[in-house]
Amino acid sequence: MAIKESSTNNENKKVIQEMCPVTYTMSKIGGRWKPIILYHLQDKPKRYGELKKDMKTISEKMFIQHLRELEVDGLVLREVVHTVPPQVTYSLTITGVELVPILKEMSKWGKKHQVNVD
Repeated sequence: MAIKESSTNNENKKVIQEMCPVTYTMSKIGGRWKPIILYHLQDKPKRYGELKKDMKTISEKMFIQHLRELEVDGLVLREVVHTVPPQVTYSLTITGVELVPILKEMSKWGKKHQVNVD
């Protein structure tokens, strides 16, 4: 089901993202999997299979969807090497690299305030 471009909720999202830089940032890196993908790419580029192996519990559909969103948002670069079979490598763009210190600070904050539930 497609989201109506003119829906009130969609309009509110646009206004909030334009007014609040934190909300804008969270719209790009938020969710369950995007920060983890960015984390696994922070040190070096990785081939598709290597990156997928690092993220054992994500479904193939969600993995591909989030990689595409990160690519569209200019945070991840997808490079295809035309060999047989084709090789696809993912790396952080300059904009993605700029997020690494922010993600590290978020991690530090989370470790400090995280409540362990057993």
